[in-house]
Formats: sequence, structure tokens, C-alpha cells
Amino acid sequence: MQFIYSGITSGSIFALVALGFNIIYNTTGIINFAQGEFVMIGGMLIYTLLSIYGLPFLIAAPLALMAALILGAIFERVFIKSVRSPNEIKLITITIAASIILRGLGMVIWGRNSLSVDAYVPYKILELPAGTLTSNSLLVIIVSLITAFSLSLFFKRSSLGKAFRACYDDKIAAGICGVDVSKIRMLAFAIAALLGVIAGIVTTPITYVTYTDGIMTGLKGFAAAILGGLGSFWGGVAGGLLLGIFEGFFASVFPSGYKDAFAFLVILAVLFLRPKGLFGKKKAERL
Repeated sequence: MQFIYSGITSGSIFALVALGFNIIYNTTGIINFAQGEFVMIGGMLIYTLLSIYGLPFLIAAPLALMAALILGAIFERVFIKSVRSPNEIKLITITIAASIILRGLGMVIWGRNSLSVDAYVPYKILELPAGTLTSNSLLVIIVSLITAFSLSLFFKRSSLGKAFRACYDDKIAAGICGVDVSKIRMLAFAIAALLGVIAGIVTTPITYVTYTDGIMTGLKGFAAAILGGLGSFWGGVAGGLLLGIFEGFFASVFPSGYKDAFAFLVILAVLFLRPKGLFGKKKAERL
């Protein structure tokens, strides 16, 4: 049970990153391999606002989230929209290059040292059946679930969310019906960046943040998206939680140094055995 509790905590972060992958994939059809870097940026931003400028958390967190939306929109306009004759391979390659640029900027701005912030809530140990959970871990789980439910309501109930879904189904038809596809694509990157920064904010008190954290976090989020079904909203959530739990059990059997390799094993297994993922569905197309 303790492995499950720990796995749910880390899996909640993977789920947020997976949601970012799915939102961009559903809107543009590409994989944004710079998604993990926004988790690093989120941790660095909250450290800067709290530890350097001394702002209270209730002011620092909204500022970091606003910065995430702006950075995501700028990322799309600079690295995606400006591409001439875009295709999937070219755009995916650009996101990989962009992730390297963001990582380099993180090193230049914040340095190579590990950074951390004080806990946002008083530290307590919650006694659960056959295990424990800290208040910081519980905060991570709650924030991730609230974020997932809020996004679900946004995409299902709001007119803007329906525009996102229309772009996923048919971009040309959505444009004919008056949907600004270019704007929706920019907002998709902004929301994905927001999810990454949220993940970075809630995990920074638990783990130290460094400029290289985005690499592995992004790959694990991608593995979660593949496991749940690339493009599936709740599949990404389930994939993240399952990956976190399985990774915890994997670390209990094999040396902890091999734990990060489990995400790659998941990607290979899913691609070989079930390419659509556990909850992914084939998209019907009219020929």
C-alpha cells in the first residue's frame, strides 16, 4: 500500500504532464517534447518569486500561472506558427530543439544548483491503511485532480472548449464554422504550459528543482500519455497514475537507479502490444 500511495503522488504529476501532451496533440497533431521543460520553469519561477522577491504564496502562484500562459503563447508563435511549410516531423523536431533552448536558458538564468522552497502547507503525516501520506503529497494529488476535473468541465461545457474539440475532429470544418484555428492552437500551447508550471509549483517543496529536471519529467509524462492513449483526456490521467504506481513497485524489486528506465519499457510495451494505449480509440474518418 505504501508503494501505491507514493506512486499516486508521482503519478499525479505524470498525469498533468500527459494532459499537456494530449491537449497539444488533439489540437495540432504533434508531440511537444518541450512540455517537460515547463515543469522545470514552474519550479524555477515559484522559487524566484518566493525566495528571491519574498512574495507571499497567494501572490506568487497566480503570477507564475499568468507567466505560464504568456510563455506558452509565445512558444507557439515563435517556434510553431513561424515555421514555413510545416509538417509533423519538422514541428516535432522543432519542439525538441526548443526544449534544448529552454534548458539552456534555465541554466543561464538560475544556474546549475538544485533549488527548493518551503512547504506551502504545514507538514503532517497522515496515517492511512498499511501506509502513510504526507500533507505535501496530499496537496499534489488534490491539485492534480482539481486541475483535471476543471479542464474536463472546460472542454465539455464552455464554448471555447467545444472549439478545441471541433479543431480536433476537423480543423477545416471548424474554420468554416467560424472557429479561429490559429488562436485555438496558440491557446492549446498556453494551457499545456500552464499544466506544466502547475506541476512544477506543487512538486518543488517535495523535490529539489534543477535545470535538467524537464528531460525525465517530460519523458515520463509522454509515457503516461502513450499508456493511457495519446489524445485521450482521462486516459492521460489514468496512464499517469498507473505509471507512478508501477514505477514504485518496479523500484521495490530492482535497484532504484533503474527506476527511470521503467517509463521507456512502458512506451515500448504499449507500442508493441497496444499502439492506441489502454483507453485510446481509433478516430473515425470519412474517405
